[in-house]
Amino acid sequence: MGMSDLDNEAEVRTSPPVQGAASFSKFMTVLQIIADSPGTLDIAQLTKRARFPRGTAYRLVSALMAEGLITQSGEGGTFRLGPRLLQLAAKTWEDSDLRTIARDFLVSLRDATDEAVHLAVPSNHRMVYIDKLVGSSTVQMQTSIGGQVELHSTSVGKAWLSGLPKDRLLEVIKGLELRRHTSKTITTPETLIEELNRTREQGFAFDDEENEPDIRCLGSPIFNRQREPVGAISVSMPVYRHDARRHELCARLVRRSAERITAELSRIL
Repeated sequence: MGMSDLDNEAEVRTSPPVQGAASFSKFMTVLQIIADSPGTLDIAQLTKRARFPRGTAYRLVSALMAEGLITQSGEGGTFRLGPRLLQLAAKTWEDSDLRTIARDFLVSLRDATDEAVHLAVPSNHRMVYIDKLVGSSTVQMQTSIGGQVELHSTSVGKAWLSGLPKDRLLEVIKGLELRRHTSKTITTPETLIEELNRTREQGFAFDDEENEPDIRCLGSPIFNRQREPVGAISVSMPVYRHDARRHELCARLVRRSAERITAELSRIL
């Protein structure tokens, strides 16, 4: 190595830190905490989780709210990611290879079932909807693109979990808070693992009013070329439109659609 190379290396090593990096890191810490627990933490809980001084936490939260990156439910309420952040994320989703590839299959699935269909991807131990199409009925799920749902209580979440290798699956389950949403929600790791084994065998997950009362969903995982689960699709409907015949039809169609998306996606990922 020549003298000039040594000088260049020494200059890199002694370069001062980027201005504002520490502040940016604090903002990202707050955003990540809120993303991991949307709608559950107030300012006191957020401050404790972030381990920042109270004044620092208040300044960070105020700045993020002013930019529309987070929102608060009422005075002194809990925090969620804001519309501006979701709009920015949506720009990325619009260009997503998965979303682009899946769209025609989602349209076909919607047309064949005349029910709401979703495409979701994992994010911080939750699933995020990156596409949605609805059927002709006026009775639909109150979901939206950018919305987050939990892994253990939804068909997209259970479908994605079912595709994980055993070691990774156990690791993820350990980090989940198995919150009860309805009387049918699975709330123990043992029962969830049994459910995921059944999901893996049949090729689709079933949400039997586990996340919302009166709503049933069937979902299947999507894999990349390495057979890693990268997302899931689902068909959702009110209980009164679900019967044994519809169950069999939707299970077959959602499974086949996921397989076809996987085949297309495997060509590039």
